[in-house]
Amino acid sequence: MTGAPVVLAHGVGGRQDLPITLPQLVVAAALTLVVTFLALGLLWREPRLDRDASGGRPVPRRLALLVDAPAFRWGLRGIGLLAAGWFCLGLLAGPDTADNPTAGALYVLLWVGLVPVSLLLGPVWRTVNPLRTVHALAALAIRRDPERGVRELPAGLGIWPAAVTLFGFVWLELVAPNRATLPVITAWLAGYAVVMLAGAALFGAGWFDRADPFETYSGLVGHLAPIGRAADGVLVWRNPLDGIAGLRPRPGLVAVVVVLLGSTMFDSLSNAPAWLRFSQQNGLPPAVTGSVGLILVIATVAAAYLAATGSAARIGRASAAPRIGRASAAPGELAHSIVPIAAGYLVAHYYSLLILEGQRTIALLSDPLDTGANWFGTADWQPHTGLVTPSGVASLQLTVIILGHLLGTLLAHDRALYLFPRARAVAGQLPLLALMVAYTVAGLLLLYAG
Repeated sequence: MTGAPVVLAHGVGGRQDLPITLPQLVVAAALTLVVTFLALGLLWREPRLDRDASGGRPVPRRLALLVDAPAFRWGLRGIGLLAAGWFCLGLLAGPDTADNPTAGALYVLLWVGLVPVSLLLGPVWRTVNPLRTVHALAALAIRRDPERGVRELPAGLGIWPAAVTLFGFVWLELVAPNRATLPVITAWLAGYAVVMLAGAALFGAGWFDRADPFETYSGLVGHLAPIGRAADGVLVWRNPLDGIAGLRPRPGLVAVVVVLLGSTMFDSLSNAPAWLRFSQQNGLPPAVTGSVGLILVIATVAAAYLAATGSAARIGRASAAPRIGRASAAPGELAHSIVPIAAGYLVAHYYSLLILEGQRTIALLSDPLDTGANWFGTADWQPHTGLVTPSGVASLQLTVIILGHLLGTLLAHDRALYLFPRARAVAGQLPLLALMVAYTVAGLLLLYAG
């Protein structure tokens, strides 16, 4: 794109905006996790969270009937399809300038906006996903059940395809050359659409559950929503910790959460002055340096997680605990504890981007073809900056990062009490505590030290 680039720096806070120095902050955050761990060991001695998603208070009957009504669901699908069509106007026929809302709609409103919406309402993208709707309409046209495909999905596939497509998207967002230009976005989205629709034609609508990066992303974060489905399908108000505790281990789950967390950490690293100097001076194309850096950061996050959960299983004598079966199952059983950490980093890192660039994108969406029209009456919006002050953003970043790690520590503790013999459960969590502290320190250093 020409003109002013899309905002790519996601945080406005810095160490000067903190009420204490960065070293003091890191020590305080680490001590908070240690004290929380000790308190949990003394006061939380039995598993309390609803791992089977059997609890919750049913929502009012009228609300349940509305949400489950076919007309309501198809109405949401229609809204998603119309929004996708409007997006495609700018993508395919809009100007290749900074006044085109395409990049902002994809990277800000969809990718970043899915986090708060899913935290509030659950896995919303599954309902409004335009490609799922296109597949459903095509299946209806040929009188075929959209859930049935030509072949059965392999039983052990899990959500590994989503881990691959999710990595493909974060690579596009963080590394790809000219990633804010229309040709690059168009090429990626065309490939994404082909993979999703071809897979759905072959395997049925279940392919979206296994392979769509946005559905998987929204679904993981949506487990933390205060509204969800009980095991019997009833719509309920629930404790968000019960919701995330009900996230079942499946192949590829660890890879997905590691990609989410690792990519956000790499985004912080890529904005640090030291990385920028290295990227500019090493003589390699930026895309090569960025790709290697992204892979190394994700691999480091994965190695630390696998080492910690493996050690926890050995210390907790998981092989002797019938509830986990074998030590190799520990990473999947504990993966849910990483979700609030990843969500905390996502909110901390992208908050200012969502508020500022989100408002600008909404204004541009009123005229995606840049013809001077004002279809939604938002073309004259000026971004309101009252919610994005340096001290306010720094405080929010600190709060959500530490809160995410505290929730992760609590979730890991509760699951350890379920998995391991009680006498070994607390000792088995020591590697997990070390992991949480390491993630916290690394996250704060990357976010604030730049």
